[in-house]
Amino acid sequence: MKITTIATTILLLTSLATTAKAENMSHLRQLLSTKSCPQCDLAGVGLVTNNLAGAKLERANLAGANLSQANLAGADLRGANLAGASFNGANLTGADLRGANLNGTDLRSAYLTNANVTGIDVSAAYLDGAIGIPLSLGKAEDFYKWGFADWQKNDFAGAVANYDRAISLNPKFPGAYLARSMAKFRLQNDRGAMEDAMAAERLYFAIADREGTQVAQALIAKIKLASQPTDTNMNPGNGNMVDLFTGLSSMLFRFF
Repeated sequence: MKITTIATTILLLTSLATTAKAENMSHLRQLLSTKSCPQCDLAGVGLVTNNLAGAKLERANLAGANLSQANLAGADLRGANLAGASFNGANLTGADLRGANLNGTDLRSAYLTNANVTGIDVSAAYLDGAIGIPLSLGKAEDFYKWGFADWQKNDFAGAVANYDRAISLNPKFPGAYLARSMAKFRLQNDRGAMEDAMAAERLYFAIADREGTQVAQALIAKIKLASQPTDTNMNPGNGNMVDLFTGLSSMLFRFF
């Protein structure tokens, strides 16, 4: 009797798994053919580089799915389960992500410009290198952290963009000015680098941060020296300046 019961249970579970897999594939075919699959079960599917611009995926289950480098511009992902899914390098420009579950979601290097992110929590998501992160998704310290991640990858333009956001959220954040100065200098924007270094010096001085003030002053001196046309040894890519930035980088960790 017990053997019969066990066998029946195994057959039932196998049947349910097969049915679930078939339903999953059916939903995948529906999405690819119509770009409309609200409330569908698409957990774990592979949609790398697929063009799903404008797709209707409201409340769909995309947990663990791989949508790396997919085009989801303008897609409707309201209330979707995106837990553990990969959107690495995906285009989510203008996508509607309101109420989506982003627990463990990989959004590194994703494009998020003009995305609607009302009511979402990204505290457990991965956003390093993401482009156009809406201000509502983080605090000044978050954008500072993302900017530093860009800096470490030599993406100085991306770093400046994130430091811009950090400063817009907290105009009295001296570390963000210091970091942005360094990034601007690497982009050969000497004037902008000098303005930010001087702003950092003023802010550090105002809060009696002696170390920060001295570091900002050292950066100002080096930028002045590098700006002199007669000095050919202080360009941004030269070893002298690289050594300086390596030394200053320790300051950037103070705000993590």
